[in-house]
Amino acid sequence: MDFQLTDDQRAIADMAGSLFGDLCTDDRLRAFDTAGEPFMADLWKQCVETGLHALAIPEQAGGSGLGMTELMLVLEAQGRGLGHVPLWRHQLAAATLARFGGASGAEVATAAAESKLMITLALGAAARAHGIALKARREGDGWVLDGKVAAVALGAEVCRALLLAETDDGPRLVSVDLRAAGIEKVPGVFTHREAVADLGFNAHRLAADAVLPEAALPWLEQRAIAALAALQLGVSAEQVRRTVEYINDRRQFDRAIATFQAVQMSMADAHIAIEALRSALWQLVYRLDAGLPSPSEALAVKYLASECGHLVGHKAQHVHGGIGVDLTYPIHRYLYWSRALGITLGGSAATLERLGDWLANNDKLGWKYDLEEQQAL
Repeated sequence: MDFQLTDDQRAIADMAGSLFGDLCTDDRLRAFDTAGEPFMADLWKQCVETGLHALAIPEQAGGSGLGMTELMLVLEAQGRGLGHVPLWRHQLAAATLARFGGASGAEVATAAAESKLMITLALGAAARAHGIALKARREGDGWVLDGKVAAVALGAEVCRALLLAETDDGPRLVSVDLRAAGIEKVPGVFTHREAVADLGFNAHRLAADAVLPEAALPWLEQRAIAALAALQLGVSAEQVRRTVEYINDRRQFDRAIATFQAVQMSMADAHIAIEALRSALWQLVYRLDAGLPSPSEALAVKYLASECGHLVGHKAQHVHGGIGVDLTYPIHRYLYWSRALGITLGGSAATLERLGDWLANNDKLGWKYDLEEQQAL
């Protein structure tokens, strides 16, 4: 069995690494912090020109038709560079619409692939204690939306969004044109400087095909988990790389602090957390690309990503000492990104409960112990 990347995958990874490395320097990130812009427009333009914005959009909708493996490589590079561009939300939302949204969804996906519009998505309501605040009810031949969705990424800037709404048949994805009149938008800024907006709906009417089939939600959720975990992997790996560089230079008692046992143990713990996440994430993206059911694998990756971000972020800050809390020093941005990704993932405790429920209701582990792929969806 060959576990190596293909030549095309290496080329994509190298291109993404160069792009984010060149356009996400510390000076550029510092300028973005004070610019008040919703995202890095120059970086997004380069992503569109190189086709990185449409890797996972199907070919029939004008995208590259590649898989989660290629997207993961790009998102890991984005995480390393802390690039503020809506790569994963834009193309996964478009891919979902192309697959489940019928003729109108395919039209939107094609426009997204051609960069004629930008799409976002928000799935976080499912993990909130108060439940899903957006309600969709049938009325005549269409639907009516009422309620709110909190902190939708680029909610005030994009053209369309996939939102999670509660219906009589359970949670469903809803495709909403955010350019329509009557939608309340309250802009804000998330932990890591990402522009967000609270969206409010009051008897907002939608077409009959705006509510996607039930199968769309698990399909998108598993891929969204993989995307967020890939970002977390990149953020944490670069966080550790910079921290190792710092502790080898920082001297105390005439010794580099990297020689202190406590510091070494902290970095070892961080490295183990990163590699555990990497291994689980590779398995998940393989299964997604192979068309295999992945409910438990996705939850395991979601848990490991939440834990990795928390552990690595705080250990890196700790060994930096006082300089770690200095906002003129770049390491703080990685902690902010880790916390923001952890919040978006929904936290490790809630994920562990979901994984426990899955294991309680399924007697097959779906790992090496079960040769037949019999996992329940």
